[in-house]
Amino acid sequence: MNESQTASSHSCCPGPGNFGPGNFPPGSRRSFMRLGLAGFASMSLPGILRLQAANLAAEGGGTKSDREKTAVIMVWKPGGCSHIDTYDPKPQASSEYRGPFSTIPTKVAGMHFTELLPRQAKIADKFSILRSMYQGAGGHPAGSMQMLSGDSDTRDKPAPRLPDWMSVTNYLRSQEDPRTNPLPTYVGVNPPTSYNGPAYLGDAYAPFSVTGDPNSPNFVVPNIGLTDQNEVKRLGRRATLRQKLDTIERAFDQQGELGALDEFETQAMTLLTNPRTKDAFDLSQEDDRTRDRYGRNTWGQQLLLARRLVEAGVEVLTSGLRGPLCGRVNNWDDHAVNHHVFDALRFRADAYDQAVTALVEDIHERGLDKRVLVVVTGEFGRTPKISHQPSTGAGNASAPAGTKQPGRDHWPRAFSNLWAGGGLQTGRFIGATDEKGEDSVERRCNAGDFLATIYHHLGIDSSNVLINDFNGRPTVLVDHGKPIRELIG
Repeated sequence: MNESQTASSHSCCPGPGNFGPGNFPPGSRRSFMRLGLAGFASMSLPGILRLQAANLAAEGGGTKSDREKTAVIMVWKPGGCSHIDTYDPKPQASSEYRGPFSTIPTKVAGMHFTELLPRQAKIADKFSILRSMYQGAGGHPAGSMQMLSGDSDTRDKPAPRLPDWMSVTNYLRSQEDPRTNPLPTYVGVNPPTSYNGPAYLGDAYAPFSVTGDPNSPNFVVPNIGLTDQNEVKRLGRRATLRQKLDTIERAFDQQGELGALDEFETQAMTLLTNPRTKDAFDLSQEDDRTRDRYGRNTWGQQLLLARRLVEAGVEVLTSGLRGPLCGRVNNWDDHAVNHHVFDALRFRADAYDQAVTALVEDIHERGLDKRVLVVVTGEFGRTPKISHQPSTGAGNASAPAGTKQPGRDHWPRAFSNLWAGGGLQTGRFIGATDEKGEDSVERRCNAGDFLATIYHHLGIDSSNVLINDFNGRPTVLVDHGKPIRELIG
């Protein structure tokens, strides 16, 4: 495959689930023997999870709601970050490839970053870098869908065909014991991309979305923590009335859609009426030193809010690093027509380096590093070979229109991502690209491996868990990939 086939230079930017026989839940071996294979194969996911919970309770293990659940914070760089200019420098390559940034040592012997990431370099023993990531799609939609849902289709589609791992996790965990935490399972703080979603699972499993600038003094999260008790009572009366009115509708609800609506509305009511929810989203409760540590900017406060929410019980948290801190076009899509790629990287590097460093350090210092996994990635890397095109407009990190400037285009054949916490192996750089950074050549990992590793941390066997699609056909979560053994140990 040549560069023209993979790089782009344009400006852009539920049915019941079940387990397969190979994925019998932990702690239920005796029930499996009693039921027999045929009985097991006919059970629904809720039935199996109830059986698992009963077995664990009988054996003294308690239910899942009694134990602290694992969580994931995914930090998304929409548009794709240049691997050569950050985590995988190529100082020996020719000038048309290597870029202008010098390399610096990290705390891990033999691991070097570029000068743009001095803070992360100092704590490199607290995370691992996978340098040999690749996927097969050169467009933002298809690349994002490959990374977030495992869709191997290389065509750009207007909407996802498969649910992303975040919605899947939300769905599967909703089938477990009733949630006692008033916070949603899944929250997006300026969610990462428009190219993902719950697909056939339905909107009830989409994130509770928080938008805006958490660094703004006027920042508020709407629809949480009502303090007016009269209004709380009025909402309660309205909810009771709706429950009475839809009694007849339920008799004709063959697809269980009203059940999903109930879950959605119950979550909304809880957010409105439980005072704990307002506290969890309130950054003013963090001391000034902590807020300064993350950076008094949008990205820093986004990631601080992410840490605050998972500590309070949110289990899936996504946050997209986009907007004015990226440069003129508000994302990492550093084509020459959009940005002067090197000016753009300099422009955003300090806020990015500070926020990610603070998040990684914070989850360790607060004892969250086993329970909470942090993953930092985008949909692909950028072309190792630098291109030059006229800018389409002046702005931060971009020269006036018509000015020729350097850029890097889409590159799915090789890129890097960062893994921290989650009880993973840290202080490692895994895999390698060739001397120009064009191809992953050692310990190649694809989008399926990426997803399987996240699911592994969440306790989900992604190669065996099945969820029914739009047609009622059982669909495996990940059909191409395994957890990355160098990370999980």
